[in-house]
Amino acid sequence: MVEKRTWVDNVFDIFNHILLACIAFACLYPFWYVLCASFSDPNEFIKHDFVLLFKPLKFSLEAYTHCLTTRVVTGYGNTIFYVIAGTAISMFLTFLGAYALSRKGWLGKRFITLMIMFTMYFSGGIIAIYLWVEQLGLIDTRWAVLLPTALSTYNMIVMRTAFASVPESLIEAAKLDGAGEFTCLFRIVIPLSQATIAVVVLFYAVWRWNDWMSATIFLRSSELYPLQIFLREILLTSSADNIVNTGGSSVNTTALAETIKYATIVISTVPVLVIYPFIQRYFVSGVMIGGVKE
Repeated sequence: MVEKRTWVDNVFDIFNHILLACIAFACLYPFWYVLCASFSDPNEFIKHDFVLLFKPLKFSLEAYTHCLTTRVVTGYGNTIFYVIAGTAISMFLTFLGAYALSRKGWLGKRFITLMIMFTMYFSGGIIAIYLWVEQLGLIDTRWAVLLPTALSTYNMIVMRTAFASVPESLIEAAKLDGAGEFTCLFRIVIPLSQATIAVVVLFYAVWRWNDWMSATIFLRSSELYPLQIFLREILLTSSADNIVNTGGSSVNTTALAETIKYATIVISTVPVLVIYPFIQRYFVSGVMIGGVKE
């Protein structure tokens, strides 16, 4: 039986589509604005009325020319290293901690879980962390960026809940066949928790990509700086003078600083935007599996 539609239903559908189109435009326009602004001529961009609908204002790569220097390429390489190595270390530690907390029947499990969760709300502060890293001799090394923030308590709790959903009978059957704890973890538990693992990998990778605080505190050598530090320096130095001469033309640095700001946004966010669609399908299911315990 097909329900007969009335004119009220048609009016509602039209209004609903218009509303959703407006919401979609409000969400997508800022991305389009940033992209057009980054490719606009600085002198033309500073004169516009802050509405860019169709294309950049007098297409120019000047902002990217100032951003994509040798230092930025070095920063890109360092950031990629920190993301890959840091995510790998973080996932390995998260696997070990989550698996231990997800197993039943061992003494002190509740107490250790509470102590780990305590660190989510209280910490020693930046000074204590700096002194700890200094005493370990890690200042001005890559390990200072990788190790102090290697483990996220929240991610480990999410992973623990996902591991706990794996049937205990599978673990017991594997142990009867002679499997050890590492075999159970890497051959049974991890393959059955791929959705949650994909989400946690995304959490760690995005955190590593955006992390600039660790480098600011612990690093002294510019050759170890991640991308975010170099981009910050570019933004600061681009506002140092009033006029910049590029190829015989005068460019107002205030205008150039504006386009550089948008170019740095594009440079720093494009890799995440490229990777995210491939992990998006795991996002909702992974968080639900790892965040809800029945």
